[in-house]
Amino acid sequence: MNRLARRKRLEDAWLYGIVDFGYVAAEEIAKITQDLLTGGADVLQLRAKGVELETVAAAAREMIPLCKAAGVPFILNDYPEMAVALGADGVHVGQEDGMLKEVRNIVGAEILIGRSTHSLEQAQAALDEGADYIGYGPLFPTPTKAGRTAIGLHGVRRMEDQVGRHLPAFCIGGIRPENLDQVIAAGARRCVVVSYLLTAEDVAAAASELKDKLR
Repeated sequence: MNRLARRKRLEDAWLYGIVDFGYVAAEEIAKITQDLLTGGADVLQLRAKGVELETVAAAAREMIPLCKAAGVPFILNDYPEMAVALGADGVHVGQEDGMLKEVRNIVGAEILIGRSTHSLEQAQAALDEGADYIGYGPLFPTPTKAGRTAIGLHGVRRMEDQVGRHLPAFCIGGIRPENLDQVIAAGARRCVVVSYLLTAEDVAAAASELKDKLR
């Protein structure tokens, strides 16, 4: 799949799931991945902060064929070199991870680059730098990003109007069924959901419920 085809998948996406080692044990990676795919996740990311590189690579190797079989882009959080070596569809980087042109020099022309953003200014900067998509948040307090101040809903519509019309923007941070209607009413079109899905009793059913609301 080339970058144009990968971008099209993102543009058609509603629900972005993350398999996060903060919630998922290594031996559960394949099961949780399949559950998220079964529930309708349109994009999947592997997030493994503070985990040994061999463990990250092993988890990615489990996820990639499942994502390919489902036609869902696989994104690796951090580690651009590993993303290239393993054949990931994309890499996701934070605000502290350098200029996007440096990441592009590593991953080449065909791999997607996503950027975490926490304000309209950062979202605009990511667009200007050539990001393929952004995450925007956290909208609400979330244990996934403990200590990071929630930015709220008031800027979502402006972000979508100024940035989201040019590239896929996925709102993130503490999103759950009970506040998803507020997020959508604030102007969001796409969402990332982490802790709610990964702690759900039935991950596939929880993902399906969110996907239905988004579309």
